[in-house]
Amino acid sequence: MKTTKKLTLIILLKIILTVSLFSGSVSCSKNETDLPEETILPEEIIVNVSSDSSKKATEYANIDFSHWKITLPVDLNNDGKPDEFQPISLINYGYQTEENLIPFMYDDTSDRSIVFYTYPAGATTGNSSYPRTELREQQTPGNNYNNWSLIEGGILEGTLKIDSISEDNNSSRTYNRTIVMQIHGIISQEDMNTYGFSSNHAPPLLKMIWDEGYIKAYKKTLVDESTSGLDLYDDSSSTWTDISHNFGYVGFDSFSIKITATTGKLTIKVNNNIHFFEDVSLQKWPFENYFKAGNYLVSTNTESFAYVKYYQLKVSH
Repeated sequence: MKTTKKLTLIILLKIILTVSLFSGSVSCSKNETDLPEETILPEEIIVNVSSDSSKKATEYANIDFSHWKITLPVDLNNDGKPDEFQPISLINYGYQTEENLIPFMYDDTSDRSIVFYTYPAGATTGNSSYPRTELREQQTPGNNYNNWSLIEGGILEGTLKIDSISEDNNSSRTYNRTIVMQIHGIISQEDMNTYGFSSNHAPPLLKMIWDEGYIKAYKKTLVDESTSGLDLYDDSSSTWTDISHNFGYVGFDSFSIKITATTGKLTIKVNNNIHFFEDVSLQKWPFENYFKAGNYLVSTNTESFAYVKYYQLKVSH
């Protein structure tokens, strides 16, 4: 009887040992490691499979570029126009690998910002003589013709700072100025077809400018509020002029801007200061619009420059 029990126990031990060895073999095959199984903890597995993108999110500014293209102050491909990079080149940190873009748009990991650098390099867009390293909203990525009306509205929010800017030796200012945000007008494709316009150019509805450390808003308004019909599409200063509002001094510190555009009204918040533009001119604004953000230097002096840092940027409709 004792012998039978002893044999049974030996058989059981062999079965247990075989199962354990088999389990260990399967474990090693799945994990492709010679480490003892007990050293592989759930936390360690999570760390090992973490993506490069999640690591970058803790090091770099987390800005969604899926609806932004960027225009540079250079023409390196010699096509007679400022170089541009479409959203497909910017998303998923793609801007970090574009050789011609890197000098003008790059990360500063010391404060998780993206730096936009510009200077007069000889390439400017139509209807302007100033250089820019500036983002342009595209509601449909890669398409400049799908834009929004004030009826549809939009919100642009950003946190940024002027990191460095050149002195202005050609005027009474100490520093050059730079435009950091815009709502730019554009004639819709429907109106182009309806009225036979040869160009879709329209003026900027709103410009947010850093000027001697002050943030100022310049908003287009009609010279004559009785203007109507096709005359509203004239983009000259004889039809549309600027009115402004000073939001106060920010210097070289970071600040936040929130722009809310709706029919007949612009609400602008800079830090804790809020101002409303609400008038007949906004009610009559005949153009579609798109947001812009970045560094649009108001200077043609070849020695001028500006570095603008963005920490956050968000657009919604």
